[in-house]
Amino acid sequence: MSLLRVLFNRPLCNVEKFSLLRKCYSQNSVNLSDPAVQKYLKHLMLEHDDLYSKSRRTAEENQRLYEIKPIVSVLDQRITLYDSIESLKELNKKDDEDVEVKKMIKEEAQIYLKRLKEIDGELQSTLLEPNLTEGGVLLEITAGAGGQEAMLFARELFELYQSYANYKDWEVDIASVEKSDLGGIRKVSMLISGYGVPDLMKMEAGVHRVQRIPTTEKGGRIHTSTVSVAVLPQPTEIELNIPEKDIAVETKRASGAGGQHVNTTDSAVRLLHVPTGTVVECQEGRSQIKNKQIAMQKLRTLLLQKQYEEQTSKIQKERKSQVGSGNRNEKIRTYNYPQDRVTEHREGGTTLHSLKTFMEGGEQLEQLQESLLRQQRYQTLLEEIQEFTKKYEGSG
Repeated sequence: MSLLRVLFNRPLCNVEKFSLLRKCYSQNSVNLSDPAVQKYLKHLMLEHDDLYSKSRRTAEENQRLYEIKPIVSVLDQRITLYDSIESLKELNKKDDEDVEVKKMIKEEAQIYLKRLKEIDGELQSTLLEPNLTEGGVLLEITAGAGGQEAMLFARELFELYQSYANYKDWEVDIASVEKSDLGGIRKVSMLISGYGVPDLMKMEAGVHRVQRIPTTEKGGRIHTSTVSVAVLPQPTEIELNIPEKDIAVETKRASGAGGQHVNTTDSAVRLLHVPTGTVVECQEGRSQIKNKQIAMQKLRTLLLQKQYEEQTSKIQKERKSQVGSGNRNEKIRTYNYPQDRVTEHREGGTTLHSLKTFMEGGEQLEQLQESLLRQQRYQTLLEEIQEFTKKYEGSG
């Protein structure tokens, strides 16, 4: 019996129809005994071998190889163990083996079976492990319903993400800040870059709802306010190259707090993209060069997003009714101060009972984001297996 047949054709699960595929999954774990899953895993191994054998690969092929290599590595270990177990079975059938030898065979088989269980756990984790990438996002926080209270919470979210970026050792540049009279924030834009940023921070896109008693409220009534968070991927130079002739640059003195230096230096930068009329400004830093770099990155990000929205507007209309799109109109999380809890409303989320700790932007936010990503990965894996199954049924 070949190794692939040992792994993939062993009848461990009675599933008569592939339409019952979803019933073989529970609590975000994959039923490795499902024939449809086994065929899918075999396909991954063959795909890996095909990509690995190529002398030249495209960037997309290299990325795909990088994604499936950890899965295939665990599968190789699983196959080797099955092969060892089959060898022990054949050895145990021999009549000329004495009792002591048979005892040793049994003990060794138990060791292999225990290791097989561990490897299956590793395979589950690897299948659902999110693929983190290097890159950056433009994160925009905008106060919504709730007036001054919403603006105060917008500032707290801003501070949360700053602390979180520091915890993750990410680079942060503040592109623009619109402050309120009472110390809150109407809107703030920040560029965040580093390993895992595009994947983890996209989990923050949507409407964040806060429920608490304002410090100015004497009656003790709980107010509900909202803050919108938009997360746009930063483009690379290859993705969007803007000709210099299309950009009008204007420098001026920065306004607002900052001391004498701010008032006497033309450090603020305003960029106009002439073809589209898109305008961005940056005056948060003291260096005109740095402000121009930040403004340029923000402009490129906004233009890429505009380009993407134009290309996908028809698709987005068709998917309008779908839930879980992560857009800014969707309430994704509630911060309830009287009950000291944070509730994540999306699948893969949970309720945390230490709001103060969560707002420090450390391990709790990281674990929540990773849980949401694993849930997304689980759903994607289901769809991939079902898509593969349809092709298999069609060809068979």
